[in-house]
Amino acid sequence: MAPDMGMAVETVRGLVYGPSGKQLDVYRPAGASGPAPTVLLWHGIGPDERDVLEPLARTAAEGGLLVLVPDWRSDAADGGRAHLLESLTFARKEAGGLGGDGEACVAAGWSAGAGAALGVALRPEIADGWRPRAVVCVAGRYDLPARTTGTAPLDDLAAGRDPGVPVHLVHGSRDAIVDAHYSRDLAETLRAAGRAVTAVTAVTLQEPETDHAGVIMTEYDPAADRCVPTTEARAVAAGRMVAGVLAEAAGA
Repeated sequence: MAPDMGMAVETVRGLVYGPSGKQLDVYRPAGASGPAPTVLLWHGIGPDERDVLEPLARTAAEGGLLVLVPDWRSDAADGGRAHLLESLTFARKEAGGLGGDGEACVAAGWSAGAGAALGVALRPEIADGWRPRAVVCVAGRYDLPARTTGTAPLDDLAAGRDPGVPVHLVHGSRDAIVDAHYSRDLAETLRAAGRAVTAVTAVTLQEPETDHAGVIMTEYDPAADRCVPTTEARAVAAGRMVAGVLAEAAGA
């Protein structure tokens, strides 16, 4: 269910979030009366592409969420790990001053950012034992090492690790870049016999009829070699679905 997209949005661009000097953008509902449910939203493998997530982040903020969207570089020597963890530290410490709640924030990501978000829940030791309120993984692969942990989420699950929080999966059924079976395989593993599935570790999977770019309200532009905003109906519907999932995960 999509949130009510009726709120005006304030945007703060280019906040430096850590020693690396990388920047993030903040999208938040204007004039909120209290702390807004908070989401840390990571982009995919394209270096420093926080702008690609603006359509989704703005839509989520229109529904009442504070959304932090950092740049990170997959081509860094450590695959982006330091950038991702710096942005997580920033979200936990600084979201309160930006109108949100960092300690109860949702970890979310698209494409390579999806596995990174799940890794935080599977290996809380990377964040001093902290886990997010929930995880939202959009169009990801989980058989590859997560950029936050260096281990594949499916390998961590096979080794007996448990995310310990709700995991919400969204994957376009027409995705030709990262096939939807990767999310189906993860959902099946999380729900496998012998794994306790409680309200804490509940799993959801939704497959809107769109592609890898459409699921975040964008389309791939070959000339720019990046995803750009689109008004195509299926992509807009998918993006609103993802915003709804973010809202549900954040308790909005």
